[in-house]
This record gives sequence, structure tokens and C-alpha cells, in this order.
Amino acid sequence: MTSSRTARRRRVLVGAGVLALVGILVPVLLLHSSAPPSEGCSVGSAPTDYGLTPDQTQNAAIIAAVAAGRGLADHAVTVALAAALQETQLQNLDHGDRDSLGLFQQRPSEGWGTPAQILDPVYAATAFYDHLVLIPGWETLAVTDAAQQVQHSATPTAYAAWEGEARALAEALTGETPAGLSCRLPTFDGSSPAAGALAGAASREFGRNLLGATVETKLGWAVAAWAVGHAWRYHLATVSFDGRTWSASSGGWAGDSSAGPVVTTTSA
Repeated sequence: MTSSRTARRRRVLVGAGVLALVGILVPVLLLHSSAPPSEGCSVGSAPTDYGLTPDQTQNAAIIAAVAAGRGLADHAVTVALAAALQETQLQNLDHGDRDSLGLFQQRPSEGWGTPAQILDPVYAATAFYDHLVLIPGWETLAVTDAAQQVQHSATPTAYAAWEGEARALAEALTGETPAGLSCRLPTFDGSSPAAGALAGAASREFGRNLLGATVETKLGWAVAAWAVGHAWRYHLATVSFDGRTWSASSGGWAGDSSAGPVVTTTSA
């Protein structure tokens, strides 16, 4: 893992129009607000809500789904998200320090897998958790300590800076906070998804297709958030669950008496 990702970090200052990176002022990608963003995604609530691009959000959703499929505690998701935020800003990079690659900047030369494997977010998240669960007492370790024991960074305390954002993301993506992820999507990814592609992604990331399946409420909200996180890529107009429906046009969740105990989606 590379010890410095400063050029790719996103530190948002609420209400400000710029952020500082290595002494340079650059425009803020997404300003945080309690309302859904004009375009993109957000979690949390003001003054500590966090904005993400659709691509970052999908990568975060994959990380959370892999943990859910393995039955890992929500703490694992927070640790993994903090690591990915520090290393790459939740971007699946095809480059890095030395031979580091992917969401977590895992290195083929250090036995993490082949370049093609590491650049698969599902594989990368699985590999991260494979290492995490080998750490004695990881469930009760501080986020930065657990992340460091997986990543072995030259800046061992750096992950702590991302704990707030990672926790807010994890709370939404694990279903701990119902309807916790908002995404306003006036446009979608340019490529049209194949029939059954969303169900295939759910099967691969969760280990089984939970769309349309009856599950307990918390997991249902995790699946609903996962679907919202994948809406840009798979051109979803709505996601419904447990009395609420999210729409891509509004970006938020609204009461819906027809939304039942299974997660359903409609295409744009």
C-alpha cells in the first residue's frame, strides 16, 4: 500500500466553496447538505453529511455487500470503507505507488492477487476482509487500528481522519439507518445494462440475489441502499422497501404504502 494518497483525498468543508490539498485550493466536488444533492449521492445529516459521486457510492455499496454476504459485523464495513477512503477515495484505480492497484491499493507483489483480480472490487473487498478477520479481536479494535493492521501503511493513524464518513456510509449501507442513502441522478451511466445484470450483481456481491426476497428489516434496508448505490450503473428509476420509495429524479425517499417487505426496483 502506498503511504500517501493526498492528491486523491476529498475533505469537504461545510458551506465552503473550496478545499485545501497540499496547500493548493481546488473546487469542491460536491457540497454537503441535509437535502439530496443536485446530482450525486449523500449520507449523514447536516452539518456532518458527506457527498459522493455515483461511482464512489457503487464501490462503497460493493464493499458493504461483500461483508453482508459473509455475515460480518457492521464494524467490518466501517473499517473497510475508512481504508478505501484513505487509499483511493473509493476509486478503483489502475495505478498507484509501485504496483499498488484497486480500491485498497493492494499489491500483486505482496501476494494480494493478480492485477486483474485486484481491479475487481468484489475480489478486492473479499481479500481485505480475509485479512481483517485474521486479526485477533478486530471486532473491538478502533477503526484506524484495524485498518492499519490490514493495510500496513507508513502513516498508521491516517485512517482515523475518515472514520466519520466511513461510519455514516456504513450505517446507511448496512441498513442500520433506514433510507440513509440519497442519490439524485438526472442522468445514468452511458452503457445500457443487460437483462438480469442487476440480479447478477446482487448474487455476486451478496453471495445470493436478495432483490425481491423476504428478509429481516435491517438487511432489507441494506439491500435497498445497495440498489440505490447501483442505480447509476444499472439505470434504476425507483427502489422500494418497507413503506418508502426512492426515486432517481427526486434523489430522496418518500412514503409509499405500496412498498412492501421485499426490495423492488423499476428501470428508467
